[in-house]
Amino acid sequence: MTIELVTTDGTFFLDGGQWQVTNNIWIVGNDREVLVFDAAHDHQPILEAVNGRKVASIVLTHGHNDHINAAVALREAVDAPILLHEADRMLWDAVYPDHSPDGVIEPGSTLNAGGHELGILHTPGHSPGCCCFHDVATGAVMSGDTLFCGGPGATGRSYSDEPTILASIREVLLGLPDHTVVHTGHGDTTTIGAERHGVLARSAELGL
Repeated sequence: MTIELVTTDGTFFLDGGQWQVTNNIWIVGNDREVLVFDAAHDHQPILEAVNGRKVASIVLTHGHNDHINAAVALREAVDAPILLHEADRMLWDAVYPDHSPDGVIEPGSTLNAGGHELGILHTPGHSPGCCCFHDVATGAVMSGDTLFCGGPGATGRSYSDEPTILASIREVLLGLPDHTVVHTGHGDTTTIGAERHGVLARSAELGL
């Protein structure tokens, strides 16, 4: 199984603010079939990285505009379904009032591509429908904006909550082995072990 990184640049909009961001898009699979995790800003670099392989699904880690704003264009280019957790549908609708996702991400189930399975983990907090995707065989997790190199994803804006994201990380992600590689939605890759102390320390600081 290969895990390939594509990065794109664009603008994140929420609550009347805007920020210039670089997003990570992860392509997971083999030389015949892949899953695409997030579709940010510009579908063309993603399409070039897919390079003619079958896309089993376009999987959205959550519904913020900077993770979905190339999803419909990518769907049209590769003829693959878009999957999103239903709790983030209001975020999708703000970007795509005239389009719908094709399917719902079901926590506890698996996604398959290139002969590999990734378990779906619901990790709300950055948004209500945030999910992470764990590949046991390679010891990797696609964390979206739930866990970064340096700690939890941002909270304090609409639909986000710091105690909730800390609980998600403690109860779900910290249950994974310390050597698990965390492929993030922005910035550098990290590991569960590298982030464990900081998450637990922040939880203790908040009395959680």
